[in-house]
Amino acid sequence: MLDDLLNSLPQPWRSLAIPVTVFFLVTAIGLVVRKIVFNRVRKWAKRTVNRFDESLVEALHGPALLWILILAISTATDSSDLPARFALWAKHALQALWILSFTIVAGRLAQRMLREYGTRNGGTAKMSTLSEVLINVVVGAIGLLLLLRAMVFDITTVLTAFGVGGLAVALALQDTLSNFFAGFYISLAGQIRVGDLIQLDSGQQGYVTDIGWRSTTLRQGDNNLVVIPNNKLGQSIVTNYDLPENRVTSNIRVNVTQDSDLDRVEKVLLDLIQTANIKGLLREPPPGVLLSPGFGERGFEFTISFNVVDFESQDAIKHQLRKLIVSRLREANIKMAFAPRMVEPAQ
Repeated sequence: MLDDLLNSLPQPWRSLAIPVTVFFLVTAIGLVVRKIVFNRVRKWAKRTVNRFDESLVEALHGPALLWILILAISTATDSSDLPARFALWAKHALQALWILSFTIVAGRLAQRMLREYGTRNGGTAKMSTLSEVLINVVVGAIGLLLLLRAMVFDITTVLTAFGVGGLAVALALQDTLSNFFAGFYISLAGQIRVGDLIQLDSGQQGYVTDIGWRSTTLRQGDNNLVVIPNNKLGQSIVTNYDLPENRVTSNIRVNVTQDSDLDRVEKVLLDLIQTANIKGLLREPPPGVLLSPGFGERGFEFTISFNVVDFESQDAIKHQLRKLIVSRLREANIKMAFAPRMVEPAQ
């Protein structure tokens, strides 16, 4: 019956019927196999401890469609009597699809590995714009050169043209390239990451929302954005409140009158800081109380040292601690020392 159907077709279409049928048949089978295999592999990857397995599966999921297409084209070509010219085109098309698929896999794996590396080293899962651009440019450039070489182009001429053009662009865009390489250094050093709370020596403070190819963006506490050129950021003295860890050491000074029993004051303050039930106040490392700076004009000065979960939480924790300190000292009949008020004489 199939022979009768093929014989009923015109001669040009008769030679294409078998390759087209093979192409769609192989594609359909490949899609079904892909769905079954990836469903099972995803379940297996979720049970493993290594998160790289999931990254590899997701990186291969999209290019698998191209591999099915490559297999279908190759099988259809082998089952046809195409002229030599069309066979050569099909060969080049298959090479281009192979290079494209492996370029996509390499780019996705590089991004996921960089994101995983940042997460393991105390960073966030977010990637900066500059990191994504660099990965895409490097992987894309390698893929393009491989594609040109597969198409029998002289890549030496291409590289020479890029070299001459790159020199002209570098001379015209010196400031832009300065910001670009400064941003590249900032991203590579890992001392400033997306999500970190930093403060510059010029006073700007905020969370790093992005490290771009030209500038770095900070989100301040009032929800405003500060845009800083990368070369300026690279030359600034920066305090990173999230490195080497989010935990921050803080302190509160307490002044008591000169007739106070110092041992009793120390015991009351130490018991307070050790038993205070405040969210974000850490028990380890243990808090402490010292008679420091000690002798002041208003009396004796104690310092309560403690650790909080992060820089942003310390103001709210200090607020609650100060109220507890006043309440506990009043209960113990310990008087706090305050600066004398200046009263202007009556006119």
